[in-house]
Amino acid sequence: MSAVAASKLGYRVHILDPVADCPASEVTASITLGSYDDPQALRDFAAHCDVVTFEFENISAEGLTLLEALRPVRPAGDILRISQDRIIEKTRLTKAGVRVAPWRSVRSQDDLDGLAEEIGFPLILKTTRFGYDGKGQFRVQTASDLAGLSDLPYPLVAEKMIDFEREVSVMVVRGQDGTVRCFDVAENRHRDGILDVTMAPARIMPDLARQAQDMAMKIAEELGLVGIMGVEMFHAADGRLLVNEIAPRPHNSGHWTMDACLVDQFEMHVRAVAGLPLPPACRHSDAVMHNLIGPEDMACVPAILATDGTSLHLYGKKEARPGRKMGHVNTIFPRGGLPGDLGLEDLLPLRR
Repeated sequence: MSAVAASKLGYRVHILDPVADCPASEVTASITLGSYDDPQALRDFAAHCDVVTFEFENISAEGLTLLEALRPVRPAGDILRISQDRIIEKTRLTKAGVRVAPWRSVRSQDDLDGLAEEIGFPLILKTTRFGYDGKGQFRVQTASDLAGLSDLPYPLVAEKMIDFEREVSVMVVRGQDGTVRCFDVAENRHRDGILDVTMAPARIMPDLARQAQDMAMKIAEELGLVGIMGVEMFHAADGRLLVNEIAPRPHNSGHWTMDACLVDQFEMHVRAVAGLPLPPACRHSDAVMHNLIGPEDMACVPAILATDGTSLHLYGKKEARPGRKMGHVNTIFPRGGLPGDLGLEDLLPLRR
């Protein structure tokens, strides 16, 4: 989707991927085949590029270091390193003065002993790296649950489970000249640890929405971001906003912008990376984004295509495995027209 946005702006996109028929290869000018940590493949790739960016975190930070010696990389590899490791991420966010849930690093079995006193129950243990869509997480409700854990993949992060009203996210983009833009705050619902639905705008008061955007902009400035970043937050039951994690790339919870904004998150990202002006991140419609996950949702595609007011986006993945994001569908409404009770089963022919 970033490649499509770049082509609209007149750029020829060259990608690096280990797989020749990867989804992005269908919409790009050329490809270098190779792994993300292969020095020769990285040098060959850099020879075809003026500027380099990335779309997901599970790539080699060392590979980005090599690329940074050859071409501009935006966002910078240092930001990728922060987002790849939850201990580093939470340490940096705390240092920046951003509120996060109470947490502790857990590097061995011995570190588990003090968690009940330091954090309290319930809590959640998360792997520090390569955890996404609910993977690498262990929910702990009681001391007996904690005592029953064994063979954990240390190091881990232990976080207090927050009593929250809703989960929200902000897509923030920062240009090379320091211009910062924020899309409207969106509200997210998960199913089995995977983002299921995003609603824009989030159903929160305007002053709280401004607080969320201000926090996202503060993080972007603190990190010296160039490009787009998703900032996930909890709206706690006590009214506070707590940052959960950051993702320095286009983000699933920003896919609603593809049909509800004149310039979407992907074009904003490309503009920032390429040094183009950043227009205001304006929303012309309310929107509901619904992920299409696994073969069950893909079976609904014919019905979705026959549903008025929906826009289908498929990702070109060859196999619809359970739990795999295969695409998404956006439904838009006039501004102020987002239903209070969404009635998704009525809006979309999914999961009836």
